Amino acid sequence: MAYVVLARKYRPRTFDQMVGQEAVVRALGSALTTGRLHHAYLFTGTRGIGKTTVSRILAKSLNCTGPDGQGGVTAHPCGRCTACTEIDADRYVDYVELDAASNRGIDEIRDLLERAAYKPTMGRFKVFMIDEAHQLTKESFNALLKTLEEPPDYLKFVLATTDPDKMLPTVLSRCLQFNLRPMAPEVVQEHLATVLQAEGMPYEDAALAVLGRAARGSMRDALSLTDQALAYGQGRLEAAAVRAMIGVADEGHAVQWLQALASKDAAGIFAAVQALRESGQSAAAALDSMVQALQSIALEQMLPGTLTQADEEPWRALAPQWDAQEVQLLYSMLLAARPELGLAPDEHAALLMVAWRYLAFTRVPVAEGEPRAAPQALVATAQRPARTEVRPPPRPAAPRPVPEVAEPPQEARLESPPALQTPQPTDEASAALMNRWCAWVQALVEAQAVTALVRELALQAQCVELDEQAQAVHLRVRSESLASEALAAKLTEALRKVTQQPWRVLLAVGEVQDSVGLRESRRRERRQAQAEAVIRQDPLVQELLSQFPGARLVPGSVRAIEP
Repeated sequence: MAYVVLARKYRPRTFDQMVGQEAVVRALGSALTTGRLHHAYLFTGTRGIGKTTVSRILAKSLNCTGPDGQGGVTAHPCGRCTACTEIDADRYVDYVELDAASNRGIDEIRDLLERAAYKPTMGRFKVFMIDEAHQLTKESFNALLKTLEEPPDYLKFVLATTDPDKMLPTVLSRCLQFNLRPMAPEVVQEHLATVLQAEGMPYEDAALAVLGRAARGSMRDALSLTDQALAYGQGRLEAAAVRAMIGVADEGHAVQWLQALASKDAAGIFAAVQALRESGQSAAAALDSMVQALQSIALEQMLPGTLTQADEEPWRALAPQWDAQEVQLLYSMLLAARPELGLAPDEHAALLMVAWRYLAFTRVPVAEGEPRAAPQALVATAQRPARTEVRPPPRPAAPRPVPEVAEPPQEARLESPPALQTPQPTDEASAALMNRWCAWVQALVEAQAVTALVRELALQAQCVELDEQAQAVHLRVRSESLASEALAAKLTEALRKVTQQPWRVLLAVGEVQDSVGLRESRRRERRQAQAEAVIRQDPLVQELLSQFPGARLVPGSVRAIEP
């Protein structure tokens, strides 16, 4: 007897055998049981999830006569009557399948409509199924519209498509639409286990997990891959062989990568790339493996204890090593980098560049020649005025470009004001309090103890009270998004490491009058105003303005150069 592939052999014959489409099965079953039958159905969804299968089961349900020949319309076709067996064998005269991918013209639709004029030969209903209906021409759709809206009582239309957006709205409005959803990897994996047990084939659970993810929601693809994997593994499914066949990277490479990225270990990252290259595995497969790993890590961080399987142990161990914000940042970078791999001359080098890009965003830069201060030294330096990284504002476009003017020497009129100083504070106690907080913030930045939103919280917060007895730092922020317990906990941990004291950060939302960010903004404004004043007073500029009537200095074209 000829071998039948698994996708055909285990194709569902009844609604009860359908997997992963409970909502559609329930709706159709209820309609068949109560007799509330529509004249046109539209099934949408990606490939291999059961659109044609549901259509055949629906046709059997409408025409089933039961084992004794006395049955009626049912949600549970018997599978033994003439209608059921011949529809399964694709030779039932009253069930017509039209592939619109190859029969999309007006002539094919006219032929179909001519057949609609005759009553069923054997069954209760004629069922016309048009697969890939979105590929029909506009003329074909127009020819179909009238019959589709008011067909004879004995005629049912079933349309299936992978792209409903290409269907005419007038067609969609005449159909009862059901969206078949892609199946979760766990659902696919469970069904594959059932099939392999029925076939008596040995398998590893890890191999089924790889197949479940590789199928991308399509049960037909999963069964086809299983057939291929059984041939590749000579009748046995082993995880290593399945990964090699599909081209999925070994999880060990993803673990090595993510451990090195979590610790910001550039040498470890480079070693991971070399190991991946030497193993012969593709960079694209490694990238996909890391994306899936980050999904598991994020799940464990949000819902601790969710990862319980043995093959999920590496991601469960990695979850505490990662900051949740950095997980999201790297996840976005990896997804965005997927197309880049095909454009680069060396995909492994391109993957390495993605890692360097991540480090560039998450590692706080240190000035050239400036050593990284240890926590004890930073406590000492916290007593002097803090420094922050300042970037000049962008130059707006101007109709007449004006050359930038560098800072004059020390004996010139412009003098650099000290960083982070508030001019003439109205409340000396509040100013002293903020000076102390600014020094701490600078120490945190230099120690690279705060990044991303925690760093933004430290820069934008106003210190309103330091309770020495309770060791509490009371901060006020304007943005509610920064006033979260999670950010407060991270800032508390960082502050304790830098100051070597058990401070506790408490947040409140309110108006902010003074902060590190506001002080830096005021300082930049003063420097800009001083730079513009220097330009206006320059003898050469004044001479040019006097020689050319109507000449003027373009606002915003002068930029103060930071020392």
